[in-house]
Amino acid sequence: MFEQIIETLKVFTVSTIGQLGYIGVMLLMAIESACIPLPSEIIMPFAGYLVYLGHMDLWTAAFFGALGCNIGSEAAYWLGALGGRPAIHRYSKYLFISKKEVEKAEKWFNKYGELTVFLSRMLPVIRTFIAFPAGVAKMNRLRFHIYTFIGSYPWCLLLAWAGLKAGQAWDDKNSMLRQVIHKADFVILSIAVLAIIWFIRSRIKAFKEYA
Repeated sequence: MFEQIIETLKVFTVSTIGQLGYIGVMLLMAIESACIPLPSEIIMPFAGYLVYLGHMDLWTAAFFGALGCNIGSEAAYWLGALGGRPAIHRYSKYLFISKKEVEKAEKWFNKYGELTVFLSRMLPVIRTFIAFPAGVAKMNRLRFHIYTFIGSYPWCLLLAWAGLKAGQAWDDKNSMLRQVIHKADFVILSIAVLAIIWFIRSRIKAFKEYA
């Protein structure tokens, strides 16, 4: 079952980017930033691999990834701005977001202010939810989008670069990384499956909080 989930996620990502190119990267990153569980850690490395194959440019892929973050964040921002915390908690269960995750994002925003939007975009997990408290606080939308873009760009660039380097290392038959990965296939698969199990359980737990 979990191998099927991994395969489905991979096929969806590969198909979307493969067919739509930069627009596919933008759309997938918009989905992630709209708080729908589709990790950027999968999207951007694959874009980086396409850079390695010569189908994309690294800087342009990162640009469209960051642009997607802005598009997706707009929906989350307005949910917070128009409905406040009650709306966030009302709809969070449909996005499999836990109360604790929303509260953590709010705590960061209340502590560090608008700068949090910039800083959190370079951090896993919290980067996805920070638009909620920004919307509740009715942060200036222009600054919100500026901070979102300049914070998301380095994140997208780093992940795409990692995918580029992984592609180079994999095709280099003398690469130590390739040899280690080849010998550790079972371990890597096990870790991947455990990560998926943890992700699914955490999302189910988040959903049950609102049941």
